[in-house]
Amino acid sequence: MGQCGITSSKTVLVFLNLIFWAAAGILCYIGAYVFITYDDYDHFFEDVYTLIPAIVIIAVGTLLFVIGLIGCCATIRESSCGLATFAAILLLVFVTECVVVVLGYIYRAKVEDQVNHSIQKVYNEYSGPNTDAPSRAIDYVQRQLHCCGIHNYSDWRNTRWFKESKNNSVPLSCCQPRISNCTGTLTRPADLYQEGCEALVVKKLKEIMMYVIWAALTFASIQVRSTWLNRQKCNATMALKSVRTPV
Repeated sequence: MGQCGITSSKTVLVFLNLIFWAAAGILCYIGAYVFITYDDYDHFFEDVYTLIPAIVIIAVGTLLFVIGLIGCCATIRESSCGLATFAAILLLVFVTECVVVVLGYIYRAKVEDQVNHSIQKVYNEYSGPNTDAPSRAIDYVQRQLHCCGIHNYSDWRNTRWFKESKNNSVPLSCCQPRISNCTGTLTRPADLYQEGCEALVVKKLKEIMMYVIWAALTFASIQVRSTWLNRQKCNATMALKSVRTPV
């Protein structure tokens, strides 16, 4: 009966390690997704520290993979030293995930100020489709978010590109896809996206940051729950052993 309890505890630990491996893969995926997405919008904010939560979440994912490996080896070999290392690293990961949540909320609050500060400059640097990185970034954002200009399409009138082109039109990236013969002319405003890009860029970046926050919160809660269940299992096994030990 005691052996059965020990075997059951091992099974629980191995199962938890498999969960940590799955969590590692998911966290690394989320971190990579944030990096790739932010790369498309990096011209709209200047604070590179905004990516710190994504960097940390990837590091946490990598650490969780190591934890799973240490936990499996320690469980199979019944190594007390390995299990102690496993618990210490697990505690470190939990603290790190809490830090990610805090940093996520801090930088999420800064996104709007960053975008408001830089978006006018980016639009003023527009020099035509496929000419340079800022111009490609604007065309990409306008197509992806279905927006035109900073607050609306009329903002293009104040840009250097509009004044130099002198054709009373906005970039074709402002055209709604259902309009087949759209030329970007301001004489046909119904052909253009009506919403400005500033609010949508802020919304998109905040959503991305929330992915990191929710991922950290979710796996932190899983760790707490898993640790509690494992503790309960260990206590039950120890109680079973004490009952069966002759006085």
